[in-house]
Amino acid sequence: MFVIRHIKKFAIITAIIFLVAIVLILSLGLKPSIDFTGGSLTEASYTEAPAEELVSETLDDIGISKYSIRESSDESGNEGYIIRTKDLSEEERIEVTEAVSELGEGGEIIRFTTIGPVIGEELKGKAKWAIVAVVLVIVFYIAFAFRGLKKPVSSWVYGGITIFALLHDVLIPLAVMSVLGVVIGAEVDVLFIMALLAVLGYSVNDTIVVFDRVRENLLIEEKKKTGVQFRDLVGKSLEQSFVRSINTSFTTLLVLLSLYFLGSEVTKNFTLILIAGVIAGTYSSIFIANPFLVLYAEWKSNRKKKS
Repeated sequence: MFVIRHIKKFAIITAIIFLVAIVLILSLGLKPSIDFTGGSLTEASYTEAPAEELVSETLDDIGISKYSIRESSDESGNEGYIIRTKDLSEEERIEVTEAVSELGEGGEIIRFTTIGPVIGEELKGKAKWAIVAVVLVIVFYIAFAFRGLKKPVSSWVYGGITIFALLHDVLIPLAVMSVLGVVIGAEVDVLFIMALLAVLGYSVNDTIVVFDRVRENLLIEEKKKTGVQFRDLVGKSLEQSFVRSINTSFTTLLVLLSLYFLGSEVTKNFTLILIAGVIAGTYSSIFIANPFLVLYAEWKSNRKKKS
């Protein structure tokens, strides 16, 4: 398999991808939504939308100090704005909704949501624990599923490399969200966390399919004892599952692209993160998990010989 033949080249490419993703995340940052920070969200729709500057001036006149405004569109194609502010009192809410809805022709408030800071902190904590719990379950499951394998690496190594690949699959969507936050003002919300969890599940499934083929070929090799090198055995396993992985990802991307272009405006960022995650997951299962499995096995073998 060409991936194993050029294993060092793909290791360098992977390192570059990691570096670029980390630089983007650290330099651009992530914009948390009111789901995590607390606050109010007001979405207004118009048949003829006013200029954004007019909306900003109106909020300033009312006395709303900290806010963000982002263009949006509803299912009917009407343009509007999503306004995020601090937690508004009932009087402030009425004042804001009345003033904003009167700015343009056919103006109406189609959504208003308020989340307190305590709830926001609770959601943030639960989101972190959800991701940690998923990662731990994956490690223990893989270690259990591959428990019969001891050579050339233990079952725990399969779990560890899977998590390393999943780290790549999380960094890519995070980097995409960082860029979207600067370009279109996209914010990290509960939907984004759901997308990350879906990406983790999809990616680990793809990786386990290839690892399972490696496990089957190792068991066959133990019986036949043909003397096949572990590098060649992993390459053979990749070759046997490569087309399946590509076809599965391709059909999944077709559905996600349809959802992105034909779906609601509300789910566009969610779908885009899933698209980035599926592409990243496909890459990691083929070009990261298995090559690094070979690299670790060879490093362990060389270390054993030297000692």
